[in-house]
Amino acid sequence: MGKAPTTQWFRGASPRAALLCAMVLAVAAPLGGAMPYADAFLADAAGRNREGLTHLTFAPFGRVEQGWAVYEPLVAQEIGSRSDVGDPDFADHLAAWQRAHGLRPTGVMDDATFALMKTVWQARRPFAAASRRACPEPPPEASLAVVPAADSYGGKIMLLRPAALAAYTRMLAAARAEMPALRTDRRLMSLFSAYRSPDSDAARCVRDGNCQGIVRAACSSHRTGLTIDLYLGAAPGFPPDSSDDINRLYVSRGAAYRWMVGNAARFGFVPYAFEPWHWEWRGEPL
Repeated sequence: MGKAPTTQWFRGASPRAALLCAMVLAVAAPLGGAMPYADAFLADAAGRNREGLTHLTFAPFGRVEQGWAVYEPLVAQEIGSRSDVGDPDFADHLAAWQRAHGLRPTGVMDDATFALMKTVWQARRPFAAASRRACPEPPPEASLAVVPAADSYGGKIMLLRPAALAAYTRMLAAARAEMPALRTDRRLMSLFSAYRSPDSDAARCVRDGNCQGIVRAACSSHRTGLTIDLYLGAAPGFPPDSSDDINRLYVSRGAAYRWMVGNAARFGFVPYAFEPWHWEWRGEPL
């Protein structure tokens, strides 16, 4: 006989739904090895998640993407699952998250589920909320602290708000203590971008011919002095901030990014999901 359905799957179910499932199980039990409905439901959802991980076509950030593998670590963290995407336990946790957020609990990652999850992630970014009202004013540069050269990728001179730099320093120390990969590559978790003035962003926009509309030039979160771009590795032949899907996927599979997903909140940092290297500190109001 198959195993009983998990408590995650039943969470929040109506008495009628629970009774129906109990009836199905009662019928299935005497059949000797027949799979209970809940197990079959989750097994099907697991298979669809395994397929969608590389084949779901969607455009959550305005650009068509094939599969959601880049976002898998964030999704797993969000739903509280440590299981593989193709495991029924992952589908079980995803169904519970969907139910808790008013969605149909299919256990399958689809366009609507990801769109809502993205909204949840974006709401945790103070800059995303503040910039909807007006672009936050940059802090006086004289009030900013210099990032130590040892923590700068390539020795670049960078600035951050002092409290944000202190939080990053604590996070870096914890990462080095907890993550063996940092002992073999000291560049990991160093910064390659921090505060950027509006004028420097505008100049970069013109120089690179890549203004992303006017977003990069007119209102980047880097102007706040609370945003950091971390070196978390890079795919061969790509710079660490390349938004090419090959690089984004490579970074998201690395130990440093996965450590950030699981631990950055301890130090007040939240991610911008599209760019695995981009993190924002929530410790000061905008």
